[in-house]
Amino acid sequence: MNVLIIGAGNMGLTYGQSFIDASVVSRDRLFFLENQALKAELLEKISNNPIHTEASSFVKKMDFIVLAVKPQDFPQLAPALKPFLQSDQLILSIMAGVTIEAIQQALDCKRIVRAMPNLPAQVGQGMTVFTTSTEVNRQQIFWVQNLLNTTGKTLYTPNEAMLDAATAISGSGPAFVFFFMQAMIDTAKSMGFSEAEAQLLVSQTFRGSINLLYRNNYSCEAWIKRVSSRGGTTEAAMAHFESETLSERIQAGLEAALNRAIELSGQGKES
Repeated sequence: MNVLIIGAGNMGLTYGQSFIDASVVSRDRLFFLENQALKAELLEKISNNPIHTEASSFVKKMDFIVLAVKPQDFPQLAPALKPFLQSDQLILSIMAGVTIEAIQQALDCKRIVRAMPNLPAQVGQGMTVFTTSTEVNRQQIFWVQNLLNTTGKTLYTPNEAMLDAATAISGSGPAFVFFFMQAMIDTAKSMGFSEAEAQLLVSQTFRGSINLLYRNNYSCEAWIKRVSSRGGTTEAAMAHFESETLSERIQAGLEAALNRAIELSGQGKES
């Protein structure tokens, strides 16, 4: 299949490189549409085809099109792209806040996949939640999921509204992890560790903990109990977290992210 990626930003490049590395798309079948000529040299390392700077008749030959542009750029892109689209083409959008219905109306195409990836996709450890219009069949869903799996893990939902929840949890989630890590790093430094030592202590603690979770069937609550001992240091910290209602505060923050995602979906703007 011929695959066209429109937009060579971080995610556009990530998809292109991941498709090639996983051998699900060949360099001869991968195309890019990018209006910044400065990126041509970089894209030529991924694709064997000329880098297009504007939509033209070549778009008609594409089987799968990835919209990896910013939401605010879509109103300008849509009318330029629409004349060259075919009714049987499959379109994947990773534009935050732009609904399937809005894409269908702007492009006059029915087979739309809408996905919410996150930043770790850049290192093959991403989490992508996706949904589709009713015109996308099961075989196409399976094929798209295989493509998205080249960047990490995927979760399909038939309910488009769940993409707002995915934005709050997995889309914004890496920032929350980094926030907690930074708080631990700052505290480690205040306890006497150097910057480098604090970074090592915290990053390896997170890495090891995640690997424990993946390689065993214990829940997070079960692991907390296994780390804790009666009257010990972990129990003291956990008691303090509970007295400060930390869990409820985290939930409130995530709900704020969800509410903002819903608001942006209504506005069609970027998160």
